[in-house]
Amino acid sequence: MANYYTDQPELKFHLHHPLMKRIVELKERDFADKDKYEDAPVDFDDAMENYEKMLEITGDVAANIIEPNSESVDEEGPHLENGRMIYASKTYENLDATRKAGLWGVSMPRRYGGLNLPVTPYSMASEMVASADAGFQNIWSLQDCIETLYEFGSEEQRQKYIPRVCAGETMSMDLTEPDAGSDLQRVMLKATYSEKDGCWLLNGVKRFITNGDSDIHLVLARSEEGTRDGRGLSMFIYDKRQGGVNVRHIEHKLGIHGSPTCELTYKNAKAELCGSTRMGLIKYVMALMNGARLGIAAQSVGVSQAAYSEGLAYAKERRQFDTAIIDFPAVYDMLSRMKAKLDAGRSILYQTARYVDLYKALDDIARERKLTPEERQEQKKYARLADAFTPIAKGMNSEYANQNAYDAIQIHGGSGFIMEYKSQRLYRDARIFSIYEGTTQLQVVAAIRYITNGTYLGIMKEMIESEVSEDMRPLQIRVGKLIEMYEQAVNYVKEAGSQEVHDFLARRLYDMTGDILMALLIIDDASRAPELFLKSAHVYVRHAEEEVIGKTAYVKNFIEEDLVYFKTGMPTAEQCRCCKE
Repeated sequence: MANYYTDQPELKFHLHHPLMKRIVELKERDFADKDKYEDAPVDFDDAMENYEKMLEITGDVAANIIEPNSESVDEEGPHLENGRMIYASKTYENLDATRKAGLWGVSMPRRYGGLNLPVTPYSMASEMVASADAGFQNIWSLQDCIETLYEFGSEEQRQKYIPRVCAGETMSMDLTEPDAGSDLQRVMLKATYSEKDGCWLLNGVKRFITNGDSDIHLVLARSEEGTRDGRGLSMFIYDKRQGGVNVRHIEHKLGIHGSPTCELTYKNAKAELCGSTRMGLIKYVMALMNGARLGIAAQSVGVSQAAYSEGLAYAKERRQFDTAIIDFPAVYDMLSRMKAKLDAGRSILYQTARYVDLYKALDDIARERKLTPEERQEQKKYARLADAFTPIAKGMNSEYANQNAYDAIQIHGGSGFIMEYKSQRLYRDARIFSIYEGTTQLQVVAAIRYITNGTYLGIMKEMIESEVSEDMRPLQIRVGKLIEMYEQAVNYVKEAGSQEVHDFLARRLYDMTGDILMALLIIDDASRAPELFLKSAHVYVRHAEEEVIGKTAYVKNFIEEDLVYFKTGMPTAEQCRCCKE
C-alpha cells in the first residue's frame, strides 16, 4: 500500500534536522508529561518516534482514503440546504477517517486532549493531506485556528473549545467582507455588547469564508462604534451551537471544490470576546494569518509534489517516436526544474516551521514562568527569523505550485487538458494559493522591509559561511557571487530616492531573495544527503543564476522615467527616454 510519508524520504530527512533537538526539548518541557499521560514521550528518541508514527498514519490515510476520494469530492462539491452547508459525501468519509486516526488537535497540549506536536511535523502532515486533496486540506488544517484561541483566549475558553477541536470539530476564520478583502481595516461587521444577554452580538455579512459553516468560528468584528480603522476591531469566538449565522451562498470556484467558500449572514449571533478589545486586527489576526500562510506554504508543497509525481509517471509511460518522452531534453528539463523547485520550496517551508516552533515554544513557556536572558534572546532571534521567512515560504511556494501544475499539464500534452487526468485538477486547485491568505504581492509588502534593512542580506552572508561538502563548495561559491549582485541591486533601489521605483521593483528583489535563500538551503541539504538532493542542488543553483543575473540587470538599468512605459496610455516623445536619447 502507498504511504505518502514512507514513500517520500525527503520528509524524514527534514524531520530529523539538528534543530529538532532543541524544539523537542522546549515543546516537551524536559518531558514533564511522561508521568501524567501514557502517550507522552520519555526522551528525545521517544518523541521523534511518536512524530514518525503520526506521520506514517497521516501518510496512510492521505494515500489510501483522501486521495481515492478526491475525484468524487471535486465533482460533487458542497451544496446549500436551508441555510446550511453540506459537504460532498466523500468529505464526510475523510473527516471520519482523520478523526478515527486521531489527527485533530495535533499541536495542542495533552491537557486539552491534543497531541502536543511541534509545527514542523504538523506541517508535514498538512503537506501530505494537500498532496492527496488540497480542498480537504483546507478543512482539516483550519484546526490550526485553535492556536490563536490558545494564545490569546482565557483559560475558561481554552477548556471549553480546545477539547472539541481535538475531538474533530471544525473551525473557520471569518475575516473578509464584501468591501474588505486585503484591506481588513475596512471590516464593518458590527459587534455590540448586550447587557440583557450577557454577551456580544454580531450583525453583518462575511464573504469568501473558507469552511464557513464550521463548528467554531474566529470572527473579526468592529466593537468600537464610530471607528473606521483597525483600532476599532476585536476578535470574537462564535459557536455554531448558539445559532444566529446562516450560509447565504456557496461560491462556485475554479478549484479546491471540496473546500466550501461561503457568504455568511450574522443576525444577533451570540459571541465571546477573545482577548482584549481593539486588538483584533493589530495583534490577533496578524498571528492568525502567519499561521495560515505557513499552512498555504505546506499546501503548495503538497500540490507541487503531486504535480511532479503525475508528470514523472506520465513521462515514463508515454512514448513518442518509439522513445519514452522522459528521454527528450525538453521534457527532462521541465521535470528537473519541477523537482528542484519542489525540493527547495520544501526546504524553506520546514526551515520556517522550525523557526516558528522555537519562538512559539518559548512564548508558551513565558506564560508559565519568566524567561532567562538567554531564552529571551533566543525567542527574539527566532521570532524575527520566522517573521522574515514566512512571506518568502508562502509566496515562493504558492508560485512554484502554480508553475509545477502548469508543467505537469504540459508534459501530459493534450491528455493534460482532459478532465479524466488528475493534472487538470491540480492546476485548478493551485491557482488560488498565490491569492488567498495574502496575495504574492502582499507577501512582497511583508518582506520588503527585511530586504531594505539588510536582514535577508545578513542571513545570506551568515549562511554562505556555513561548512558544506566538497561537492557542494563550487555551487556555494557561485551563490556567493549572486549575493554580491543582490546587494548591488538592493542598494541601487534604496539610492534611487523614489518610493514609486522602490515599490515597482520590490517584486524583483523579493524573487531574488527567495532564489538565493533557497539555493543556500538546498546546498546544505545536498551536503547532508546527496543521494536525495544532489541533482536538485545543481538544477536550482542554475535556476537562481538565471533569475538573479537577469533581475539584477533589470533593476540596475531602471530609472524613474521608465515608469511611464508601464502606466496606462502611450508616453509622449517628451516623456520617452529612448526618444530623448
